[in-house]
Amino acid sequence: MADTTSNGHPLFSCRICQNPIALRDDLLSKRFLAKSGKAYLFRHAMNVVVGKKEDRQLMTGYFSVADIFCSKCGQELGWKYVKAYDPAQKYKEGRFIIETAKIHKQY
Repeated sequence: MADTTSNGHPLFSCRICQNPIALRDDLLSKRFLAKSGKAYLFRHAMNVVVGKKEDRQLMTGYFSVADIFCSKCGQELGWKYVKAYDPAQKYKEGRFIIETAKIHKQY
């Protein structure tokens, strides 16, 4: 099934409703963990709703984050890093953590 938003590039879609969530080209790292286990760090995400910002203690430090949800079915997908309080973690700001259990890769 072709997706006009990906211009033929591989992408990751919501596992429940197939809504395109992130392009493969925006995948920065596969070495993250989230609530359900493995997670990926993406440069950008699409078709998501960003929730309310809150401060959280995560495994790598203290951050302001906002949960993200699929814009079509409402499934919680992960979170967006809004602010990193540790200078060594600043590279995460504006990036998205998406749980691998919530998405699947499409070609």
